[in-house]
Amino acid sequence: MPLIALGVNHQTAPVDVRERVAVGDAQLPATLRSLLAVPGVEEAALLSTCNRTELYAHLDNGAAPDLIGWMAQQHGIDRHALATYTYQHHEAEAARHLFRVATGLDSLVLGEPQILGQVKAAWQSARGAGSLRTPLDRLFQHGFQVAKRVRTDTRIGAHPVSVAYAGVRLVRQVFAELDRATVLLIGAGDTIELAAKHLVNADAKRLLIANRTLEHAQALASRVGGYALALSETARHLPEADVVISATAAREPVLRAATVREALKARRQRPMFLLDLAVPRDIEAAVADLPDAYLYTVDDLEQVISENKASRQMAAEQAEVIIELAVEHYMAWWRAQDRQDSLRALRRSAERAKALALERARERLASGEPAEAVMARLAHQLTNQLLHSPSAALRQAAIEGDSSLLAAAARLFPDPDATPPGTPPERG
Repeated sequence: MPLIALGVNHQTAPVDVRERVAVGDAQLPATLRSLLAVPGVEEAALLSTCNRTELYAHLDNGAAPDLIGWMAQQHGIDRHALATYTYQHHEAEAARHLFRVATGLDSLVLGEPQILGQVKAAWQSARGAGSLRTPLDRLFQHGFQVAKRVRTDTRIGAHPVSVAYAGVRLVRQVFAELDRATVLLIGAGDTIELAAKHLVNADAKRLLIANRTLEHAQALASRVGGYALALSETARHLPEADVVISATAAREPVLRAATVREALKARRQRPMFLLDLAVPRDIEAAVADLPDAYLYTVDDLEQVISENKASRQMAAEQAEVIIELAVEHYMAWWRAQDRQDSLRALRRSAERAKALALERARERLASGEPAEAVMARLAHQLTNQLLHSPSAALRQAAIEGDSSLLAAAARLFPDPDATPPGTPPERG
């Protein structure tokens, strides 16, 4: 039962590649159906966040589907170009990768907690789409248990860090006077809510929160003391913003260069800091070319994040030990399933032989043959059918000198006339 993990992330691919292979919630069911239609793919799950798009698949034995080719075709990218950014993990390495992802050890921000919720959402989506069976479902369940234990047994989450936190840290480095700044937040999800809370703690003067669904913006604004806007009002209020932070799930930019250009004119050369935390990107890349506009993306957070990494490194090393143990447990279960497959195949073969022998016996009884003769013939035929394949294999093993198979046969089919080991000798 081959297991594979394949994808791109912040370590292997820039944001312009990651946004091209990102899969939105609305596209997930159809994308999973397409993946399951690839010959050899038995079950699959897809994880897509601002920093990674990964597929996890359980394949038929002997199958070697071109999953990079499928991903390239799915997103309209040249296969060879995409291959330079992808990574693949197989069997135990695939399990280890998922466990590291779920615990935040493979995140841009070491140990960040949001990724576990995203992994759980990917698992729930795959379940809802009917693309999971026991092996892959069990892998994700193991991942959740590992993440919980790492959070409980190490200090990986002792000092909460997130992309939103790192983004606000970057804002404070570039724009020192937050207590005099108006900040426009676009979106109302977890990332924007975290950013809003960090901005409040940093004494930002005024928060404007714009969202496609006004009610969501109003709910968040009431929690953080901001002002809610409909997304359609963004252009009118943009000249007021000294800082813009955006993180939506939109498939196309929600803030175009032309809109920012007009806002900058109205600001009369006062600079505007823009931070795009979304993948696909929310802010058109051409904004970076505008005078007085300073555009940053998630890929610009590395330096800020590295400052927090050292304090978590010891906890990360402890987490790796927990992960290794979990990988061993999962792969032991996985290997047991392979043995169960062999056992099930043996049982199916025996059941077929039994059904065929019974059918023939019933025909003979119906034709008037004596019951004793039918029973004797049934026992003879069933014994021959059940022993034919093992007998042929053992004869061949004897010819070839395959001592391991012969030893295994001796354990499976002990001589009924032999004295069991440890039996005391009979007294005369």
